[in-house]
Amino acid sequence: MKSSLVAVSVAIVVAGLVTALKDRAALQEALGLDTPNRSAPQLMLMGRITGPEPLPKRPEFDVHSVADRIQAVAAAPAPLGERSPDEPAQLPAALAQATQAPPAQPTATRPGSQAAPQPKVDESALRYFASRGDKARLQAEISRLQALYPNWVPPADPLAIPQGGDKQVESMWQLYSEGRYAELRKAIADRQAADTAWQPPADLLDRLDVAEARSRLVNASNLKQYATVVQIGADTPSLLTCSDIDVLWRVAEAFARTERAERAQDAYAYILKSCTNPQERLATIQKASGLLPYGPMQILLALERPDGNGGHEFDSIRNDLARSFVAAGNGNPDLAIAPEYIAQVQHLAETQGLASDNLLLGWYHLRRENDADAEKWFRAARAKEDSASASQGLALALIAQKKQQEAEDVMYKWRDASPDATATYLAATANLMALQPPANIGEDVLGRMAAEVIAQKYVPTAQQFGWFARSLNQPQTAARWFETALRWKSDDEPSAYGLAITREQLNDRKGVAELQRLWAGRSTRIARLGETASLTPPTQNTLPSPGTAAHAQAPSSSPQPVRSPSPNAATVRSDYAPRSVEQTQAAMQTVTVRRGARQPRGCSTTTNAQLLDPASALTRGWCLMGLNRPMEAADAFEAALASPTRRVREDAAYGQSLAYLRAGLSNNAAVAATKAPQSRQRAAELQVAILSDRALAAFGAKRYRETLIYLDQRAQLQQERIDLMVLRGYCYMNLQMYGDAERVFNAAAATGSKDANRGLADVRRATHPDAKP
Repeated sequence: MKSSLVAVSVAIVVAGLVTALKDRAALQEALGLDTPNRSAPQLMLMGRITGPEPLPKRPEFDVHSVADRIQAVAAAPAPLGERSPDEPAQLPAALAQATQAPPAQPTATRPGSQAAPQPKVDESALRYFASRGDKARLQAEISRLQALYPNWVPPADPLAIPQGGDKQVESMWQLYSEGRYAELRKAIADRQAADTAWQPPADLLDRLDVAEARSRLVNASNLKQYATVVQIGADTPSLLTCSDIDVLWRVAEAFARTERAERAQDAYAYILKSCTNPQERLATIQKASGLLPYGPMQILLALERPDGNGGHEFDSIRNDLARSFVAAGNGNPDLAIAPEYIAQVQHLAETQGLASDNLLLGWYHLRRENDADAEKWFRAARAKEDSASASQGLALALIAQKKQQEAEDVMYKWRDASPDATATYLAATANLMALQPPANIGEDVLGRMAAEVIAQKYVPTAQQFGWFARSLNQPQTAARWFETALRWKSDDEPSAYGLAITREQLNDRKGVAELQRLWAGRSTRIARLGETASLTPPTQNTLPSPGTAAHAQAPSSSPQPVRSPSPNAATVRSDYAPRSVEQTQAAMQTVTVRRGARQPRGCSTTTNAQLLDPASALTRGWCLMGLNRPMEAADAFEAALASPTRRVREDAAYGQSLAYLRAGLSNNAAVAATKAPQSRQRAAELQVAILSDRALAAFGAKRYRETLIYLDQRAQLQQERIDLMVLRGYCYMNLQMYGDAERVFNAAAATGSKDANRGLADVRRATHPDAKP
């Protein structure tokens, strides 16, 4: 009697809970399978996955609880004499009537029509799994049957259902449960061959088709055949349910891997809207974060649910998600990451002590040109763990802030860590050598940079070594660096130009002519060569030449890996020039110097100066200067240089230099000044004039760094005039050194210079293009 009461009680409980099951139509609608005669679910066609449509409120149906009860009843031995194993279980009439009606949404029937007969449910699989004690498969089978037959009620005791005594069918179910699908196919074929009238259970065939499809889908996913995964999912919509979450994950991944991010997002969203298992929901977000970009992830995170303890279900992975989002921002400087994620990673960096968090923030700010913030986080990372990545990031932040010398020092230790680390170090060296005015670099640093440049055959820094040597008045060393750069890169025009003007400075006319021949039609400035080296005496620091750089001593280090691009040594956005450059050029061509009075006699007619005695030639030269015929005057002064008298030779060399300056030939003027010793006063006057002329010529050719070199050299000899201060300011502007440009313009504007005031306005327009004038 007690056993009967237990069976009846279980049946009543099951009938009450079954009202919570979703009907077949709702499930199909949620998965996009509601259209008849459709070969593929909406999930796989042009439509996007959507969550199930809102259904009427129903009591919760706990499949696990029902399975537990069924298994418990199935496992309990039936009392003798109550019923036989083959006797069907009987439900109370009231419970049977209650389960006949639809659980929450009755199906409307037309007037006069009769209710459709309930289909017969094949419960053989349910009975088999219950007899085997396979709880997981029993739960899945209950869910499947409820989805197929919404009005079906799980039996209180599946073992009480007649089994029919077909041992071969039971053996087939066993093969199915063990995943031996090929053997099952063979067993069915053998049975049909032996008994042509026998038909396998339809449910078994359906389940076998689905199981084989699932195996093919999993295999295709493992082999990364994602198009096949999508096709199998489209052909087998019954696989796409929460009861087999792994299949949904694999289909979502297939969408993501085939560049259909929106479909992948919809697949993951379907899981979060439809499935309730907390561990599976958490795993879904973790899988999605590795495949979907930042934007779609925010949509998925909006589906998060409270965890019932005052928090949210994804709180345990919130930190990792924030890190992954900031990392995504590092890869795309245009991607705007929500401030809360940045703040969360900052909090982690300050509290957890991981250098990796500081690196994430450093690279994030560096990609957005927040160089000061990037420097802060990279320094913090190096303080926790001195690594190649931290050093590389710090070096790039320092380069962006014009702190080239520190950048070189930071990266030297890690220069061999990786190709990217080497590129970053070499970029630091090129930027350091290109600083204007030239940096005060120690011989040990110059030596180690030169050795690395030679080892890596890095053309930009080799070229900058050449210009640096010229600034130190070491033309022989400069020529060797330019020649070395051209050996590594024969079409490097700046190096060829540097070599050309250096050879001209060294009076190597044959070498200059050879370069002009090689670059004919490729470089106008080499063809129209007019600049030479300065007359400034050599400095005490000696720059290493390419031949000796490889033997320079350098401290040893332990490199680590890193990555980074290599910025250009110098970038000029646009060219700026003072409006008075032409007037300044004209002023430079006339140099006022102190000299004795000369009476221009007999120079109005053409005469060969070589036929005159040196004294007469000198007199004729000054006469021609008075008539503004500088080239004829230069020839006359050349004849006067043959005088045995020291004073005549000195005046002749002086006069020839002035003649060439007036003709705009500053290189010739520099050579002429060396033909005879000059007094200190005259030498200074000539050098100032020559440097001024060269500065204007270099500026006109848009060689702003070279212009600054000449201006700096001139400023050592004579206080800089206001017009040349304006010229210096525009050089800084064209080199994007706006702070220096503004400082120079302010100083010049204080004297009332209109050109300086115009320069200040140009600086403001360059630095604040959107500001109203």
